[in-house]
Amino acid sequence: MSDPVRQAAFDLLTAVLDHRRPLDDALDTLPPAASRDRAAAHRLAATVLRRLGTLDAVLEPYLRKQPPEPVRHVLWIGAAGLLLLDTPGHAAVATAVELARSRGLAPFAGLVNAVLRRIAATGTAALTELDAPRLDTPPWMWASWGNDARAIAIAHMRPAPLDLTLRPGADPPPGAEILPTGSVRFPPGTAPQSLEGFDQGAMWVQDAAAALPARLLAAQAGERVADLGAAPGGKTGQLAASGAVVTAVERDAARMRRLEENLRRWRLGATLVQADAATWQPDNVFDAVLLDAPCSATGTIRRHPDIPRLKRPQDVRALILAQDRLLAAAPRLLRSGGRLIYAVCSLQPEEGPERVAAALARGHWRLEPFTRAELAALPEARTDEGFLRTHPGMWAERGGMDGFFAARLVRISESRDVLLRDGARMTAGPAPHGRDSARVRSARFARS
Repeated sequence: MSDPVRQAAFDLLTAVLDHRRPLDDALDTLPPAASRDRAAAHRLAATVLRRLGTLDAVLEPYLRKQPPEPVRHVLWIGAAGLLLLDTPGHAAVATAVELARSRGLAPFAGLVNAVLRRIAATGTAALTELDAPRLDTPPWMWASWGNDARAIAIAHMRPAPLDLTLRPGADPPPGAEILPTGSVRFPPGTAPQSLEGFDQGAMWVQDAAAALPARLLAAQAGERVADLGAAPGGKTGQLAASGAVVTAVERDAARMRRLEENLRRWRLGATLVQADAATWQPDNVFDAVLLDAPCSATGTIRRHPDIPRLKRPQDVRALILAQDRLLAAAPRLLRSGGRLIYAVCSLQPEEGPERVAAALARGHWRLEPFTRAELAALPEARTDEGFLRTHPGMWAERGGMDGFFAARLVRISESRDVLLRDGARMTAGPAPHGRDSARVRSARFARS
Protein backbone atom coordinates (compact mmCIF):
# COMPACT_ATOMS: atom_id res chain seq x y z
CA MET A 1 0.00 0.00 0.00
CA SER A 2 1.16 3.55 -0.68
CA ASP A 3 2.29 5.67 2.26
CA PRO A 4 -0.04 8.70 2.71
CA VAL A 5 2.72 10.73 4.37
CA ARG A 6 5.02 10.37 1.37
CA GLN A 7 2.15 10.95 -1.03
CA ALA A 8 1.40 14.24 0.73
CA ALA A 9 5.09 15.19 0.91
CA PHE A 10 5.38 14.58 -2.85
CA ASP A 11 2.43 16.92 -3.44
CA LEU A 12 4.00 19.58 -1.23
CA LEU A 13 7.33 19.40 -3.06
CA THR A 14 5.56 19.56 -6.41
CA ALA A 15 3.67 22.68 -5.32
CA VAL A 16 6.82 24.44 -4.08
CA LEU A 17 9.42 23.38 -6.63
CA ASP A 18 7.34 22.98 -9.78
CA HIS A 19 4.63 25.60 -9.21
CA ARG A 20 6.52 28.03 -6.93
CA ARG A 21 3.90 28.06 -4.21
CA PRO A 22 4.86 28.74 -0.56
CA LEU A 23 4.99 25.60 1.53
CA ASP A 24 2.44 26.83 4.06
CA ASP A 25 -0.03 27.65 1.29
CA ALA A 26 0.50 24.23 -0.25
CA LEU A 27 -0.08 22.61 3.13
CA ASP A 28 -3.49 24.25 3.37
CA THR A 29 -4.54 22.67 0.05
CA LEU A 30 -3.91 19.07 1.06
CA PRO A 31 -7.13 17.03 0.84
CA PRO A 32 -9.04 16.44 4.10
CA ALA A 33 -8.10 12.77 4.01
CA ALA A 34 -4.48 13.80 4.48
CA SER A 35 -5.13 15.96 7.54
CA ARG A 36 -3.94 13.36 10.05
CA ASP A 37 -0.68 13.00 8.11
CA ARG A 38 -0.19 16.75 7.65
CA ALA A 39 2.47 17.28 10.32
CA ALA A 40 4.57 14.29 9.22
CA ALA A 41 4.28 15.25 5.54
CA HIS A 42 5.29 18.83 6.33
CA ARG A 43 8.30 17.60 8.31
CA LEU A 44 9.42 15.36 5.45
CA ALA A 45 8.93 18.01 2.75
CA ALA A 46 10.60 20.68 4.90
CA THR A 47 13.59 18.40 5.48
CA VAL A 48 13.99 17.91 1.72
CA LEU A 49 13.77 21.65 1.09
CA ARG A 50 16.15 22.45 3.93
CA ARG A 51 18.81 19.98 2.70
CA LEU A 52 18.21 19.97 -1.05
CA GLY A 53 21.81 20.70 -2.04
CA THR A 54 23.14 17.95 0.18
CA LEU A 55 20.62 15.41 -1.14
CA ASP A 56 21.53 16.28 -4.74
CA ALA A 57 25.23 15.78 -3.96
CA VAL A 58 24.53 12.36 -2.44
CA LEU A 59 22.38 11.25 -5.38
CA GLU A 60 24.61 12.59 -8.14
CA PRO A 61 27.17 9.71 -8.28
CA TYR A 62 24.39 7.18 -8.88
CA LEU A 63 22.63 9.03 -11.72
CA ARG A 64 24.14 8.74 -15.20
CA LYS A 65 21.72 11.38 -16.45
CA GLN A 66 19.22 13.70 -14.86
CA PRO A 67 15.84 12.00 -14.26
CA PRO A 68 12.53 13.83 -14.75
CA GLU A 69 11.64 16.21 -11.93
CA PRO A 70 8.89 13.97 -10.44
CA VAL A 71 11.40 11.11 -10.20
CA ARG A 72 13.87 13.42 -8.50
CA HIS A 73 11.16 14.32 -5.96
CA VAL A 74 10.75 10.61 -5.17
CA LEU A 75 14.51 10.16 -4.81
CA TRP A 76 14.77 13.18 -2.51
CA ILE A 77 12.00 11.84 -0.29
CA GLY A 78 13.64 8.42 -0.07
CA ALA A 79 17.13 9.79 0.54
CA ALA A 80 15.90 12.25 3.19
CA GLY A 81 14.25 9.38 5.05
CA LEU A 82 17.41 7.29 4.89
CA LEU A 83 19.98 9.93 5.76
CA LEU A 84 18.24 12.62 7.77
CA LEU A 85 15.13 11.16 9.42
CA ASP A 86 16.30 7.73 10.59
CA THR A 87 13.79 5.80 8.48
CA PRO A 88 14.73 2.10 8.38
CA GLY A 89 16.41 1.27 5.08
CA HIS A 90 13.91 -1.28 3.84
CA ALA A 91 10.98 1.01 4.64
CA ALA A 92 12.52 4.06 2.96
CA VAL A 93 13.29 2.11 -0.23
CA ALA A 94 9.99 0.23 -0.41
CA THR A 95 7.83 3.32 0.17
CA ALA A 96 9.80 5.33 -2.42
CA VAL A 97 9.37 2.59 -5.04
CA GLU A 98 5.65 2.42 -4.33
CA LEU A 99 5.41 6.22 -4.47
CA ALA A 100 7.00 6.17 -7.93
CA ARG A 101 4.53 3.57 -9.16
CA SER A 102 1.52 5.36 -7.69
CA ARG A 103 2.50 8.59 -9.47
CA GLY A 104 2.72 7.05 -12.93
CA LEU A 105 6.49 6.69 -12.77
CA ALA A 106 6.62 2.87 -12.92
CA PRO A 107 9.31 2.86 -15.68
CA PHE A 108 11.62 4.53 -13.15
CA ALA A 109 10.79 2.28 -10.20
CA GLY A 110 13.87 0.16 -10.86
CA LEU A 111 16.09 3.25 -10.87
CA VAL A 112 14.59 4.44 -7.59
CA ASN A 113 15.08 1.03 -6.03
CA ALA A 114 18.71 0.69 -7.19
CA VAL A 115 19.82 4.20 -6.22
CA LEU A 116 18.23 4.17 -2.78
CA ARG A 117 19.54 0.69 -1.99
CA ARG A 118 23.08 1.88 -2.69
CA ILE A 119 22.56 4.94 -0.49
CA ALA A 120 21.13 2.72 2.25
CA ALA A 121 24.22 0.53 2.05
CA THR A 122 26.64 3.46 2.49
CA GLY A 123 24.46 5.10 5.15
CA THR A 124 25.26 8.50 6.59
CA ALA A 125 28.92 8.09 5.61
CA ALA A 126 27.87 9.70 2.34
CA LEU A 127 27.39 12.96 4.24
CA THR A 128 30.72 13.19 6.01
CA GLU A 129 32.82 14.76 3.27
CA LEU A 130 30.19 17.22 2.05
CA ASP A 131 30.13 20.92 2.90
CA ALA A 132 26.42 20.76 3.68
CA PRO A 133 25.92 24.40 4.79
CA ARG A 134 27.36 25.65 1.50
CA LEU A 135 25.55 23.08 -0.64
CA ASP A 136 22.16 23.84 0.93
CA THR A 137 22.44 27.63 0.44
CA PRO A 138 21.88 29.40 -2.90
CA PRO A 139 25.17 31.07 -3.92
CA TRP A 140 23.65 34.54 -4.19
CA MET A 141 22.40 34.33 -0.59
CA TRP A 142 25.71 32.99 0.74
CA ALA A 143 27.63 35.80 -0.95
CA SER A 144 25.33 38.47 0.46
CA TRP A 145 25.68 37.30 4.08
CA GLY A 146 29.39 38.01 4.28
CA ASN A 147 31.35 36.73 7.27
CA ASP A 148 28.20 35.41 8.94
CA ALA A 149 27.24 33.15 6.04
CA ARG A 150 28.51 29.87 7.48
CA ALA A 151 27.01 30.42 10.94
CA ILE A 152 23.69 31.35 9.33
CA ALA A 153 23.69 28.36 6.99
CA ILE A 154 24.54 25.95 9.81
CA ALA A 155 21.58 27.28 11.78
CA HIS A 156 19.33 26.74 8.75
CA MET A 157 20.07 23.02 8.85
CA ARG A 158 17.84 22.63 11.92
CA PRO A 159 14.19 23.53 12.51
CA ALA A 160 13.53 26.52 14.73
CA PRO A 161 12.33 26.35 18.34
CA LEU A 162 8.93 27.72 19.35
CA ASP A 163 9.15 31.23 20.81
CA LEU A 164 6.30 33.03 22.53
CA THR A 165 5.55 36.54 23.77
CA LEU A 166 3.59 36.65 27.02
CA ARG A 167 0.73 39.05 27.57
CA PRO A 168 1.63 41.30 30.56
CA GLY A 169 0.80 39.52 33.80
CA ALA A 170 0.67 36.05 32.23
CA ASP A 171 2.77 33.26 33.73
CA PRO A 172 5.14 31.28 31.49
CA PRO A 173 3.80 27.81 30.70
CA PRO A 174 5.47 24.96 32.59
CA GLY A 175 8.76 23.93 31.01
CA ALA A 176 9.44 27.26 29.31
CA GLU A 177 12.95 28.61 28.95
CA ILE A 178 13.00 32.32 29.78
CA LEU A 179 15.25 34.10 27.28
CA PRO A 180 17.35 37.16 28.22
CA THR A 181 15.19 39.38 25.98
CA GLY A 182 11.96 38.35 27.75
CA SER A 183 10.57 35.85 25.24
CA VAL A 184 9.90 32.27 26.31
CA ARG A 185 11.12 29.26 24.34
CA PHE A 186 10.14 25.63 23.81
CA PRO A 187 11.88 22.94 21.73
CA PRO A 188 11.24 22.59 17.98
CA GLY A 189 8.05 20.75 17.19
CA THR A 190 6.16 21.99 20.26
CA ALA A 191 2.50 22.61 19.41
CA PRO A 192 1.52 26.01 20.85
CA GLN A 193 -2.07 24.87 21.34
CA SER A 194 -0.80 22.28 23.81
CA LEU A 195 0.61 24.93 26.15
CA GLU A 196 -1.27 26.06 29.23
CA GLY A 197 -2.91 29.45 28.62
CA PHE A 198 -2.33 29.65 24.87
CA ASP A 199 -5.95 29.15 23.82
CA GLN A 200 -6.99 31.70 26.45
CA GLY A 201 -4.84 34.38 24.84
CA ALA A 202 -2.11 34.54 27.49
CA MET A 203 0.61 34.44 24.82
CA TRP A 204 1.25 34.39 21.10
CA VAL A 205 3.80 32.85 18.78
CA GLN A 206 6.61 35.30 17.98
CA ASP A 207 10.30 34.62 17.44
CA ALA A 208 12.57 36.23 20.03
CA ALA A 209 14.14 38.45 17.34
CA ALA A 210 10.74 39.42 15.91
CA ALA A 211 9.73 40.71 19.36
CA LEU A 212 12.63 43.20 19.49
CA PRO A 213 11.45 45.98 17.11
CA ALA A 214 8.28 46.70 19.11
CA ARG A 215 10.26 46.63 22.35
CA LEU A 216 12.78 49.06 20.90
CA LEU A 217 9.98 51.42 19.90
CA ALA A 218 9.37 51.67 23.67
CA ALA A 219 5.76 52.83 23.34
CA GLN A 220 4.47 54.60 26.42
CA ALA A 221 0.98 54.53 27.88
CA GLY A 222 -1.22 57.04 26.07
CA GLU A 223 1.12 57.56 23.11
CA ARG A 224 -0.44 57.49 19.65
CA VAL A 225 1.30 54.70 17.74
CA ALA A 226 0.79 53.32 14.23
CA ASP A 227 1.76 49.77 13.28
CA LEU A 228 2.15 49.56 9.51
CA GLY A 229 1.75 46.16 7.86
CA ALA A 230 0.39 44.91 11.14
CA ALA A 231 -0.87 41.37 10.45
CA PRO A 232 -0.78 38.80 11.94
CA GLY A 233 -0.60 41.04 14.97
CA GLY A 234 2.28 40.06 17.24
CA LYS A 235 3.78 43.53 17.22
CA THR A 236 0.36 45.18 17.45
CA GLY A 237 -0.27 43.07 20.54
CA GLN A 238 3.01 44.17 22.09
CA LEU A 239 2.24 47.83 21.45
CA ALA A 240 -1.34 47.57 22.72
CA ALA A 241 -0.17 45.78 25.85
CA SER A 242 2.06 48.77 26.65
CA GLY A 243 -1.00 50.99 27.04
CA ALA A 244 -0.37 52.95 23.84
CA VAL A 245 -3.27 54.02 21.64
CA VAL A 246 -2.58 51.83 18.64
CA THR A 247 -3.73 52.09 15.03
CA ALA A 248 -2.94 48.92 13.08
CA VAL A 249 -2.77 49.33 9.29
CA GLU A 250 -2.97 46.32 6.97
CA ARG A 251 -3.74 46.27 3.26
CA ASP A 252 -4.78 42.63 2.79
CA ALA A 253 -8.36 41.82 3.84
CA ALA A 254 -7.67 38.19 4.75
CA ARG A 255 -4.66 39.13 6.87
CA MET A 256 -6.73 41.85 8.50
CA ARG A 257 -9.32 39.28 9.57
CA ARG A 258 -6.56 37.19 11.12
CA LEU A 259 -5.25 40.26 12.96
CA GLU A 260 -8.70 41.01 14.35
CA GLU A 261 -9.19 37.40 15.46
CA ASN A 262 -5.84 37.41 17.23
CA LEU A 263 -6.50 40.66 19.08
CA ARG A 264 -9.85 39.29 20.21
CA ARG A 265 -8.22 36.13 21.58
CA TRP A 266 -5.52 38.15 23.33
CA ARG A 267 -8.12 40.62 24.67
CA LEU A 268 -6.09 43.59 23.46
CA GLY A 269 -7.35 46.62 21.58
CA ALA A 270 -6.41 48.66 18.53
CA THR A 271 -8.08 50.64 15.80
CA LEU A 272 -7.83 48.60 12.62
CA VAL A 273 -7.43 50.33 9.25
CA GLN A 274 -7.46 48.37 6.00
CA ALA A 275 -5.36 50.58 3.73
CA ASP A 276 -2.15 50.82 1.76
CA ALA A 277 0.22 52.39 4.30
CA ALA A 278 2.09 54.22 1.52
CA THR A 279 -0.97 56.25 0.53
CA TRP A 280 -2.95 56.31 3.79
CA GLN A 281 -3.49 59.81 5.17
CA PRO A 282 -4.78 59.77 8.76
CA ASP A 283 -6.49 62.79 10.26
CA ASN A 284 -3.86 63.16 12.99
CA VAL A 285 -0.14 62.51 13.27
CA PHE A 286 1.41 59.92 15.57
CA ASP A 287 4.05 59.97 18.27
CA ALA A 288 5.66 56.80 16.96
CA VAL A 289 5.42 54.44 13.99
CA LEU A 290 6.51 50.83 13.64
CA LEU A 291 7.17 49.91 10.01
CA ASP A 292 7.76 46.18 9.62
CA ALA A 293 8.17 46.40 5.87
CA PRO A 294 7.43 43.68 3.32
CA CYS A 295 10.70 41.93 2.56
CA SER A 296 12.36 38.79 1.22
CA ALA A 297 12.00 37.11 4.65
CA THR A 298 15.42 35.46 4.33
CA GLY A 299 15.76 35.85 8.10
CA THR A 300 13.02 33.25 8.60
CA ILE A 301 14.45 30.39 6.52
CA ARG A 302 14.61 28.11 9.58
CA ARG A 303 10.83 28.35 9.78
CA HIS A 304 10.23 28.57 6.03
CA PRO A 305 12.78 26.34 4.25
CA ASP A 306 11.00 26.94 0.95
CA ILE A 307 12.32 30.53 0.81
CA PRO A 308 15.74 29.63 -0.74
CA ARG A 309 13.87 27.66 -3.43
CA LEU A 310 11.36 30.44 -4.19
CA LYS A 311 13.27 33.72 -3.86
CA ARG A 312 15.47 35.18 -6.57
CA PRO A 313 17.72 38.27 -6.57
CA GLN A 314 15.18 40.08 -8.72
CA ASP A 315 12.58 39.58 -5.99
CA VAL A 316 14.75 41.58 -3.62
CA ARG A 317 15.05 44.39 -6.16
CA ALA A 318 11.26 44.61 -6.45
CA LEU A 319 10.85 44.67 -2.66
CA ILE A 320 13.35 47.50 -2.34
CA LEU A 321 11.00 49.72 -4.33
CA ALA A 322 8.15 48.95 -1.92
CA GLN A 323 10.37 49.61 1.10
CA ASP A 324 11.49 52.98 -0.25
CA ARG A 325 7.87 53.85 -1.01
CA LEU A 326 6.84 53.16 2.59
CA LEU A 327 9.81 55.00 4.07
CA ALA A 328 9.04 58.03 1.88
CA ALA A 329 5.45 58.06 3.10
CA ALA A 330 6.23 57.62 6.79
CA PRO A 331 7.36 61.20 7.70
CA ARG A 332 3.91 62.64 7.09
CA LEU A 333 2.46 60.22 9.66
CA LEU A 334 4.67 61.53 12.49
CA ARG A 335 4.79 64.68 14.54
CA SER A 336 8.05 66.59 14.58
CA GLY A 337 10.41 64.63 16.80
CA GLY A 338 8.32 61.48 16.42
CA ARG A 339 10.22 58.24 16.07
CA LEU A 340 10.07 55.45 13.51
CA ILE A 341 11.33 51.91 13.86
CA TYR A 342 12.06 50.47 10.41
CA ALA A 343 12.36 46.69 10.53
CA VAL A 344 12.65 43.78 8.09
CA CYS A 345 12.94 40.04 8.72
CA SER A 346 15.63 39.90 6.04
CA LEU A 347 19.33 39.09 6.04
CA GLN A 348 19.91 41.07 2.84
CA PRO A 349 21.88 44.31 3.29
CA GLU A 350 19.96 45.93 0.43
CA GLU A 351 16.79 45.72 2.52
CA GLY A 352 18.36 46.96 5.75
CA PRO A 353 21.21 49.46 6.07
CA GLU A 354 21.02 50.49 2.43
CA ARG A 355 17.35 51.42 2.75
CA VAL A 356 18.05 53.51 5.84
CA ALA A 357 20.88 55.30 4.03
CA ALA A 358 18.55 56.04 1.12
CA ALA A 359 15.88 57.40 3.48
CA LEU A 360 18.37 59.65 5.24
CA ALA A 361 19.61 60.96 1.89
CA ARG A 362 16.06 62.01 0.96
CA GLY A 363 15.81 64.15 4.10
CA HIS A 364 13.07 64.38 6.76
CA TRP A 365 14.98 62.06 9.13
CA ARG A 366 17.88 61.83 11.49
CA LEU A 367 19.27 58.52 12.70
CA GLU A 368 19.03 57.79 16.42
CA PRO A 369 21.23 54.76 17.15
CA PHE A 370 20.10 52.12 19.61
CA THR A 371 22.13 52.41 22.78
CA ARG A 372 24.14 49.63 24.37
CA ALA A 373 21.78 49.78 27.33
CA GLU A 374 18.77 49.16 25.08
CA LEU A 375 20.42 46.04 23.66
CA ALA A 376 22.10 44.89 26.88
CA ALA A 377 20.30 41.53 26.68
CA LEU A 378 21.71 40.91 23.19
CA PRO A 379 24.85 43.07 22.81
CA GLU A 380 26.13 41.12 19.81
CA ALA A 381 23.10 42.33 17.83
CA ARG A 382 24.14 46.00 17.99
CA THR A 383 26.14 47.13 14.95
CA ASP A 384 28.76 49.87 14.94
CA GLU A 385 26.17 52.21 13.39
CA GLY A 386 23.71 51.53 16.21
CA PHE A 387 21.40 49.30 14.16
CA LEU A 388 19.85 46.06 15.35
CA ARG A 389 21.09 43.05 13.34
CA THR A 390 20.22 39.53 14.43
CA HIS A 391 20.83 36.34 12.48
CA PRO A 392 20.10 32.63 13.00
CA GLY A 393 23.68 31.88 14.07
CA MET A 394 23.30 34.01 17.21
CA TRP A 395 22.44 32.16 20.42
CA ALA A 396 23.46 28.93 18.70
CA GLU A 397 23.67 27.17 22.06
CA ARG A 398 20.07 28.20 22.80
CA GLY A 399 18.65 27.29 19.39
CA GLY A 400 19.29 30.48 17.41
CA MET A 401 16.88 33.22 16.38
CA ASP A 402 15.42 34.73 13.24
CA GLY A 403 17.31 37.28 11.20
CA PHE A 404 16.06 40.84 11.75
CA PHE A 405 17.27 44.30 10.94
CA ALA A 406 15.93 47.42 12.68
CA ALA A 407 16.87 51.07 12.80
CA ARG A 408 15.42 54.08 14.62
CA LEU A 409 14.77 57.28 12.72
CA VAL A 410 13.45 60.54 14.16
CA ARG A 411 11.36 62.91 12.07
CA ILE A 412 13.02 66.31 11.83
CA SER A 413 11.00 69.50 11.84
CA GLU A 414 9.66 70.34 8.38
CA SER A 415 6.43 71.72 7.07
CA ARG A 416 3.67 69.19 6.52
CA ASP A 417 3.21 70.53 2.98
CA VAL A 418 6.79 69.49 2.15
CA LEU A 419 6.22 66.05 3.63
CA LEU A 420 3.00 65.54 1.70
CA ARG A 421 4.55 66.74 -1.54
CA ASP A 422 7.61 64.51 -1.23
CA GLY A 423 5.50 61.56 -0.17
CA ALA A 424 3.25 62.01 -3.18
CA ARG A 425 6.28 62.02 -5.45
CA MET A 426 7.29 58.57 -4.19
CA THR A 427 3.76 57.12 -4.16
CA ALA A 428 2.42 58.41 -7.44
CA GLY A 429 -0.36 56.30 -8.93
CA PRO A 430 -3.74 55.03 -7.82
CA ALA A 431 -4.27 54.71 -4.10
CA PRO A 432 -6.49 51.67 -3.53
CA HIS A 433 -6.86 52.39 0.17
CA GLY A 434 -6.24 56.08 0.69
CA ARG A 435 -7.92 58.20 3.37
CA ASP A 436 -11.24 58.32 1.56
CA SER A 437 -11.46 54.59 0.94
CA ALA A 438 -9.68 53.15 3.99
CA ARG A 439 -11.80 50.71 5.92
CA VAL A 440 -11.58 51.55 9.61
CA ARG A 441 -12.98 49.58 12.48
CA SER A 442 -12.30 49.40 16.17
CA ALA A 443 -11.03 46.21 17.69
CA ARG A 444 -10.93 46.90 21.40
CA PHE A 445 -11.50 44.07 23.82
CA ALA A 446 -11.54 43.92 27.58
CA ARG A 447 -8.16 43.34 29.14
CA SER A 448 -7.88 40.75 31.89
